[in-house]
Amino acid sequence: MRDAGTPGLSLQPASPGPSDPVVLHGQAGDSLLFDGSLLHGETCNRPGEFAGATCYQSREHDQPIWNPAVVRIGILTVSDRAARGEYADLGGPAVVDWLRRAIVTPWEPVSRIIPDGIDSVRDALIALCDIERVDLLLTTGGTGPSPRDCTPEATEAVIERVMPGFGEAMRLASLKHVPTAILSRQTAGLRGACLIVNLPGKPASVAVCLDAVFAAIPFCLYLIGAGRIETDSAVIEAFRPQ
Repeated sequence: MRDAGTPGLSLQPASPGPSDPVVLHGQAGDSLLFDGSLLHGETCNRPGEFAGATCYQSREHDQPIWNPAVVRIGILTVSDRAARGEYADLGGPAVVDWLRRAIVTPWEPVSRIIPDGIDSVRDALIALCDIERVDLLLTTGGTGPSPRDCTPEATEAVIERVMPGFGEAMRLASLKHVPTAILSRQTAGLRGACLIVNLPGKPASVAVCLDAVFAAIPFCLYLIGAGRIETDSAVIEAFRPQ
């Protein structure tokens, strides 16, 4: 969680009072701590990049946290043939469809289609994390053992910390449906305040994997200072330890 002491971010009270207005400095996508007297769930109507953000209570700091009103989710389809236009992308739309059913808070997809290969995937991941500032980045495709399946290697090249439980859980869930699930090399990890998760390319497998791991994603995003996601419990119930 980044606070006002982080370079490039600051919270400056307009006057000494604890509940006085503040000026929020930073870039869209940053999470800021605020020491004022705002209540849980209050909406920020101040002008600027953070207008419309919602205030959430931090269990660790006992202070409100400002998050952008709209969570940005990167959806990266990795496929030589889809990138060449030889067939329609099916994995990306399957991810979007699942998210639209599961997420009830505001979010927007940032979708890209790129060819397979370490360099192409690595560059796209960096651009989505560092320039587009997505909170969550879901890749689809390129996780098998074929020579051009390099999504896991590209992901490992850009993440700062690996989150091995995601790949383990997805393979275990998929193995209940197909024995070839053990061929999947999916991984996940953190780059700054972004969680990157590799998904398979087939739409049915996308749903199986998201069903297996998404309950833990909102709390993971909270822990790394990314945007807040609430889910429809009829689709997937987000788990947040008390």
